[in-house]
Amino acid sequence: MYRVLIVDDEPNILTALRRNLANIPTSLLDGERLELYPANSPEDALQLAVEENFDLVISDLRMPRISGVDLLAEIGERQPNVARILMSGYADLEAIVSAVNQARIFRFIPKPWDDNDLRMAVVQALHYRAIILENQRLADIVRSQRGQLERHAAELSRLEREHPGITRIERDETGAIYIDEDDL
Repeated sequence: MYRVLIVDDEPNILTALRRNLANIPTSLLDGERLELYPANSPEDALQLAVEENFDLVISDLRMPRISGVDLLAEIGERQPNVARILMSGYADLEAIVSAVNQARIFRFIPKPWDDNDLRMAVVQALHYRAIILENQRLADIVRSQRGQLERHAAELSRLEREHPGITRIERDETGAIYIDEDDL
C-alpha cells in the first residue's frame, strides 16, 4: 500500500484530488492501493509526517503561514525518501525553481490540472521512489560484499605471509590442480 499525503488549504481541492487519485488503477501501481491522508493545512501535514511515513506528498504552493516549498522541504528533512509533487494555480517561476532546488520536488503540476496527467505523475513519482529505494538497497549489499571481500583478502595476505606459496595454485594442461610432491 502506498501512503500519500495530500495538502491543500482549500477543501474542494482536497476532495477533487482524493476523488481523482482514487481512480488510479492498481495495475499501474504494481497491484498496490493508495492510502490517502488529506491535510487542510501545512501544520496538520507536518503533524501527520511526524506520526506516519509517506511514500508521496502532494502539496499546494500557496498556503497560509507555511508555503508548499517550505512544507515539502521540511517533510523531506524528516523523510528523505518521500517523493514530492508541488501544485499551484500561479505561474511563479521563482517559486518553482525554489521548489526544485530547496524541496527537491519530483514534479510541478499547474492548477487546474489534467486528471490523467496528475494520475500519471503520481504513478511515475511512486515508481521513481521505488527505484531510488532499490538502488539504495543494492548499494548497501555492494558495500557489505566489498567489506567481506576486503576481510577475505586480508586473511589471504596473512596466510601467504605465514605460509609462503599457500595461495598459489598450479594447474596442468587439463586444468587439474598440480601438486608438487616436494611440497607435501
